[in-house]
Amino acid sequence: MRIISGNYKGKRIIAPKKLPVRPTTDMAKEALFNILNNQYYFNEISVLDLFAGTGNISYEFASRGTERIVSVDADFGCIKFINQIAKELDFNITTIKSDVFTYLEKVHVKSDIIFADPPYDMSLEEFSKIPELVFKNELLLENGVLIIEHSKYTDLSQLPYFSNQRRYGVSVFSFFEPSS
Repeated sequence: MRIISGNYKGKRIIAPKKLPVRPTTDMAKEALFNILNNQYYFNEISVLDLFAGTGNISYEFASRGTERIVSVDADFGCIKFINQIAKELDFNITTIKSDVFTYLEKVHVKSDIIFADPPYDMSLEEFSKIPELVFKNELLLENGVLIIEHSKYTDLSQLPYFSNQRRYGVSVFSFFEPSS
């Protein structure tokens, strides 16, 4: 995996093979950040990275100047790795080892962007709990967005607050926004 843009553009990060992860591909990540780049000033936003895994998405935001990043993952190895890379690259990333659903039930901090990259084999019922908890607990700031990465075989378009989706290979980004 590599950082696409920003201060650490081109930096390769090698994650330990034993981590239970499936990092977002560089192609999909680059496409996602091209979309976000037209909507946000990265140095002015806050980001919540759910199912953070290797920290791939968090590093991309940090490299582009985002100062307020919280990465949540249930795996201790993932949290340890994110902390290691954040320290090496002097990124301001706060890590939280927690089950994402438990975290979403308890957190009261709002973010501009919430990115979730759960396991692709998660059930539709579990997928639906992500936007349900984000919007029930009002975790997005004004003009904020929830982005869920999932497989092309999962359809989230019927869930409340769904606005659109973009497909890149086998990966799909579904965007959820508060009703206007």
